Amino acid sequence: METSDKAAAAAEGPAEEPTGIAAQDWAQASADPRYRAAVVDLLGALAYGELAAFERLAEDAKLAPTLGDKAELAKMAAAEFQHFQRLRDRLAAVDAEPTGAMEPFAAPLDEFHRQTAPSDWLEGLVKAYVGDSIASDFYREVAARLDSDTRALVLAVLDDTGHATFAVEKVRAAIEADPRVGGRLALWARRLMGEALSQAQRVVADRDALSTMLVGGVADGFDLAEVGKMFSRITEAHTKRMAALGLAA
Repeated sequence: METSDKAAAAAEGPAEEPTGIAAQDWAQASADPRYRAAVVDLLGALAYGELAAFERLAEDAKLAPTLGDKAELAKMAAAEFQHFQRLRDRLAAVDAEPTGAMEPFAAPLDEFHRQTAPSDWLEGLVKAYVGDSIASDFYREVAARLDSDTRALVLAVLDDTGHATFAVEKVRAAIEADPRVGGRLALWARRLMGEALSQAQRVVADRDALSTMLVGGVADGFDLAEVGKMFSRITEAHTKRMAALGLAA
């Protein structure tokens, strides 16, 4: 989460006390096999997402224009791999086979990355900042409904690796040097927004445990009206990030 997001959250006052599943730990909540299946799916999706982020940042480092930029991206890639390891270890700890938990999400995530392959360094920065942030917002929304142990892990692995500040600085500098870059990157970011939301909806729809949890059939899920509000909040956060980049949403 970016610093500005944290400041905004603090300004809103203390969060409401957790209730239901959110007030339980994993030992209590996992007694429901449907909830357990949903969490294994969620951690599997997150784990593969972190592994893919590691691979992508390592690839993006090859496009970096300077040695310093290359080293910065390599550091971020290493942080993403550490997140992946934490999720893999957690899956093993709850007696879920990590590779099996990730497998259902490999094809759709790989297809998303194939369809949104950046053509240059700046598009890669925008993709990591915009695309990854949309996914993180989605998982944070879901995390609010999870047991305390799972929620703490999910929020920890979603912590910003430094890419947000790095991307904003580099993209704004590029636009200042050549304002024409802004139009191209704005179109690219809008495409990423659409693809990322569609991909998230497809993944949830394809996994019964996840979709049931989201719409209230397991634990304290969202009702359909809340799902709509959730995606509205994600869209609003995207608009703010675009402004931070100096781009029109």
